[in-house]
Amino acid sequence: MSFLDTLTSAFKGGGENRVPLARGYISPWAVAYDSARQGRNFDYAASIRQGFLSNPIAQRAVRIVAEGVGSTPINPTDDRLSALVAASSAGQSLVETLAAQLLLHGNGYVQVIKDASGTPVELFALRPERVRVIAGADGWPAAYEYRVNEKALTIALEDEDGWPNIIHLKAMHPADDHYGAGALSAAQQAIAIHNAASSWNLALLENAARPSGALVYEAGDGSGLTAEQFERLKSELASAFAGEGNAGRPMLLDGGLKWQSMAHSPADMDFATLKSAAARDIALAFGVPPMLLGLPGDNTYSNYREANRALWRLTLLPLATKLYQGLQEGLAAWFPDARLAVDLDRVPALSEDRERLWKQLSEADFLSDAEKRAMLGLEPQGGKA
Repeated sequence: MSFLDTLTSAFKGGGENRVPLARGYISPWAVAYDSARQGRNFDYAASIRQGFLSNPIAQRAVRIVAEGVGSTPINPTDDRLSALVAASSAGQSLVETLAAQLLLHGNGYVQVIKDASGTPVELFALRPERVRVIAGADGWPAAYEYRVNEKALTIALEDEDGWPNIIHLKAMHPADDHYGAGALSAAQQAIAIHNAASSWNLALLENAARPSGALVYEAGDGSGLTAEQFERLKSELASAFAGEGNAGRPMLLDGGLKWQSMAHSPADMDFATLKSAAARDIALAFGVPPMLLGLPGDNTYSNYREANRALWRLTLLPLATKLYQGLQEGLAAWFPDARLAVDLDRVPALSEDRERLWKQLSEADFLSDAEKRAMLGLEPQGGKA
């Protein structure tokens, strides 16, 4: 960088004192490496295993959103900036990775890797659960700590020339100044219910898809089974009649034994409804219309086209806009005039909305061609109205 750039960076940000910040009282992310705070109310690693890795509804919802944001076309901008954003991060799409991190964790950390001249050459998405904000005396972030097992690396907020080393993207958290709130924590209970219902179904299938029963010993003299007879009977039942391979196998009883079946109560049979309700809550938390996840009994949208349009309007475009604006602001020092924005004209799900707008504008005779182009977001044509 030039001497003038270095001199400018040394004096930037010298306005009035900022208000002090503090870590939120209920932040689930800031306590990962803080042994002084007890009673952590959310375990991100465990929730990833139980939610994203073990729950098909949550995983599919996250993939729909992350892959959709990663595939959004952007308006033409600086070629170097486009190459940085379109590049992969550790073998994965940078935009898709950040979208999944914002959705699950609520925070995304992008390390700006520079060459010898201080120019960004790569944007690397850090694992958010490994990053901790190191606050300064006034509570504002002064550095970031990246920890893997026992190794910790402190990354300064800015390099020696005053340009950023890390871009912190976060979802809104109304009770925390440093960290964002992810959708995974909101869906945690619904995921637990859905997983428990799946385990219940599996247990039923392993038991011939019906409830168990009881063997009743009816001796004429009122005596009971001896301990040896009881253990032998239990082992024979486990080996000959338990499991799906023995489903429907007839049972031969003797010696005063009687089989008594047990039926489900209506409350026990309601687990299917409970599972469907939990699946819709999971979809709601991640902003995906339940129809797109194949959930039965949900007729909120008349067809998949409307559901897909709602997904783009309510979830994908807001998340993509937040992500691109955060990257643009973080890289503004190197690309001050470049803009990162979604090219709505190239989004297939919004083609009908765009076609309707074009039709309305073409029939608006009271508007000039220049005004119509401005409403469509197009550049003026030759400077003529």
